[in-house]
Amino acid sequence: MGNHHDHGHQHGAGAGRRRLAVAFGISIAIFLAQALGAVLTGSLALLFDTVHVLTDAAGLGMALGAAVLSARPATEHRTWGWKRVEILVAAVQATVLIVVGIMVVIEAIQRFSHPQPVADRELIVFGVIGLLGNIAAMAVLFGGEKNLNLRAAFLEVVNDALGSIAVIVSALVIAWTGWMQADAVVALLIGVLIIPRAVFILRESVSVLLESAPPGLDMDAVRRHLESHPQVVKVHDLHASRISTDLPVLSAHIVLDDRCFEDGKSAQMLCDLQNCISEHFEVSIAHSTIQLEPKSHYRHEAGEFIV
Repeated sequence: MGNHHDHGHQHGAGAGRRRLAVAFGISIAIFLAQALGAVLTGSLALLFDTVHVLTDAAGLGMALGAAVLSARPATEHRTWGWKRVEILVAAVQATVLIVVGIMVVIEAIQRFSHPQPVADRELIVFGVIGLLGNIAAMAVLFGGEKNLNLRAAFLEVVNDALGSIAVIVSALVIAWTGWMQADAVVALLIGVLIIPRAVFILRESVSVLLESAPPGLDMDAVRRHLESHPQVVKVHDLHASRISTDLPVLSAHIVLDDRCFEDGKSAQMLCDLQNCISEHFEVSIAHSTIQLEPKSHYRHEAGEFIV
């Protein structure tokens, strides 16, 4: 069973890396096409969408590097391997996107009061090129692993697609009405689209780095369920966190009746408790560290004696 699980995990990780590699190549192609378009059309919306694409391409590159590093085996020095790299890269991506988003908003406001001529027909062409490329990247990234790294990459591509649609709409408005401020409005919209999802990714990344409990895992419910076992006297030093988005871990000290140690049932109790942690809750925790303590053993815990 263990070998089968490892094989499936490695297969899924390899598929995720391939998706990221293809999406990264598509993003680079979109960036080159839109950079040329921004020069030819003079569009602020396309220029900032190009900057956005470049930022996302860099993010996809970092995500790909993180996926490769995360697949490296654990060592004596890095006992969890490089799995935490996923979180660090997602945090960097989100921070960069927030900075870019703020810059876009500021520049778009300035351009709104000082509109510049825009080549609307060429803008439509390059907007469509960007949209088709983003749809292809979305199709590549959709499905498979759902770790924070791939989620951030997928959201980046989705946001790029929305940016391309907005660019096309602004070009159509300019072509039909001559209202050049539409370019600045769309640039402002792209900036507004960047910031909220970047903040969300950054918040979740920080939550993992601060070793918060996994989302969906009620620690009070975990404690109550473990203590409901007839042989369990008390649960203390209960902690749960995530090494990466797909690797939750839990540790606990569990006090048992002395009889469990006297009749040799403590080993079976350990198996039962770990199976419970892995199977009973919505968040399955395969990596749990349980310290079993006899009731007769007491220790000072935050001013409380366990006797």
